Amino acid sequence: MNDVYKALANHLDNLPGGFPATEDGLEIRILKRLFTEEEAELATYLTMMPETPKAIATRAGKDEADLALRLEEMAKKGLIFRKSKGSEHLYSAAMFVVGIWEYQVNGLDADLVRDVNAYLPLITREVLVKTRMNHMRVVPVSKTIAAGISVSSYEDAEEIIRSQSKIVVQPCICRREHHFVGERCKYPEDVCLSFGAGAYYYEANGIGRSVSVDEALAILQQGRDAGLVIQPGNAQKPTNICMCCGCCCQILKNVKSLDKPAEYVHSNYIARVMEAECVACGLCAERCHMDAISVGDVAWVNPDRCIGCGLCVPTCPTGAMTYNRKDAVDQYVPPVTVVDTYVEMARKRGKL
Repeated sequence: MNDVYKALANHLDNLPGGFPATEDGLEIRILKRLFTEEEAELATYLTMMPETPKAIATRAGKDEADLALRLEEMAKKGLIFRKSKGSEHLYSAAMFVVGIWEYQVNGLDADLVRDVNAYLPLITREVLVKTRMNHMRVVPVSKTIAAGISVSSYEDAEEIIRSQSKIVVQPCICRREHHFVGERCKYPEDVCLSFGAGAYYYEANGIGRSVSVDEALAILQQGRDAGLVIQPGNAQKPTNICMCCGCCCQILKNVKSLDKPAEYVHSNYIARVMEAECVACGLCAERCHMDAISVGDVAWVNPDRCIGCGLCVPTCPTGAMTYNRKDAVDQYVPPVTVVDTYVEMARKRGKL
């Protein structure tokens, strides 16, 4: 029985986001919680390219009509991705993160949550740390805090939202999983935004609701007011915006555990302190999700830990905390599309 799950684990590990093996088989246990044996086998026939049931059936040697039903069932369970082209459904493989795990937001149980939380630090070490390529990037919490700094359109969360024709808001999988095991988070849960095909998928699966541009902008402001890090997908044309905290977010939480989080987060900014203006009130340190700020006689920003989210700036009562663009050599320009991002991730992992 393990053979089919091992084959699926290898298949997922060959996708851009990775699914590395463990010594104790934890990754196999996770797959058994999510996939039946039949589903595990079928998933191995899918690629990242959306295809018709006919094309997949031909490759798998399966009956097309029966396979179409199975694929739709798997899509509804969040095991694969589905997009529509007119009345026709196309199916593709889903990475474990960002993908299968996030699609389980309405189907969590305590055992699955514990296993995945034990497993995700491995993906951080084996994929993110080794490739230095993140699924997400950090943008300014508000362009108004960056006075005098030219913020690119792909770094402006409001502009990203205004450019969308389909937006869905869904619960944050990270906060929901923590709530599920009794570790409630103080931050709002329904603040994750998806765009385009991903938005249609979330809505069709009943794990998100469609919102207007104005509603999405209000949700963005809610996240800002709450003190959340704004993280769009790692592309100039992202398919999502997450609003994250250092206590629950699987990306930030695991990056936070590293000695130098700033090396593994895509951000073009850093916070600095004008010491003459600082009154050492500590509000900036309270606001920081990366433990990047220490306060003695004045506040001090550790450049190895600051991820440039800008949350510390608007709450500074004296204007001592400033927001600065990194030097040109350290500037990061994200890939244009999510497809470009995945290609680059796969290349850096030696999967192309």
